Amino acid sequence: MSKTIITAAITGSIHTPSMSPYLPVTPKEIADQAIGAARAGAAIVHLHARNPETGEPASSPELYREIVTRITDACDVVINITTGGGNNMSVEQRLAAAVELKPEICSLNMGSMNFPMHTLLRKYTEFRHGWEREYIEESRDFVFKSTFKDIEDTVRLLSPLGTRFEFECYDVGHLYTLSFFEREGLIEAPYAVQFVMGILGGIGASLEELVHLKTTADRLFDSRYRFSVLAGGKAQMRIAAGAAILGGNVRVGMEDSLFISAGQLCESNAQQVEKAVRILSELSCDIATPADARQMLELKGRVG
Repeated sequence: MSKTIITAAITGSIHTPSMSPYLPVTPKEIADQAIGAARAGAAIVHLHARNPETGEPASSPELYREIVTRITDACDVVINITTGGGNNMSVEQRLAAAVELKPEICSLNMGSMNFPMHTLLRKYTEFRHGWEREYIEESRDFVFKSTFKDIEDTVRLLSPLGTRFEFECYDVGHLYTLSFFEREGLIEAPYAVQFVMGILGGIGASLEELVHLKTTADRLFDSRYRFSVLAGGKAQMRIAAGAAILGGNVRVGMEDSLFISAGQLCESNAQQVEKAVRILSELSCDIATPADARQMLELKGRVG
């Protein structure tokens, strides 16, 4: 078995500041938590930016540049920049930071899908910022847009910059979309495929569904891909363990869950990475370094 890559998704765009006092918001907070996660064992950090005053998801390349600069000045972790952004961002806004910063790798969602978060209002009822409740409620009628044209345009825009992609697959059909683009000759192996599980609107977060995703990807891509798995909410660590047992990589972080155990808020992304390291170590997995991850995913190496 090869080494296991741990990715830490630092803040995301789903959770809002009122849900946890530990959710990083400012560029310094996001960078500090990314650095902590790297020192705890994460080889890759996945980045979203937020408005430092309100915590609202933001697309400003300047915010991303500050975050990335702080991280790269402190450590050698692989930088993965989102192209998913946040609800209601245009495709151009979602791509702006990646186009300017030319990261080693960025995420790319492999299909349009319902992406509701409104059920969070059953748990969270009081908010510090005016945008939070509306942002969550409006997701009831929100479709994340990633059409075949959007995917093709993104690949054609970022590939010449040397950026590779982490293909986000929220359901089995997204694997067939990826297979289509392989047949079209638009993308090159090896493919970094991320199974995204437990998001309402996508596939569930059971071990049976994880096996189904893997067997489908095996059939479509054989040895031409590597997979990582994330699960939202309470299934996070259980699915991470399942992914490792199946030979995959794992993603943890406060983008995917605000908790470290039942009812206990996670105080940092490093805390989740440390837990993942303990689980993987008990499974006799060797933890990948950033250098290992670059070699395994055939990345171009650090920029700047």
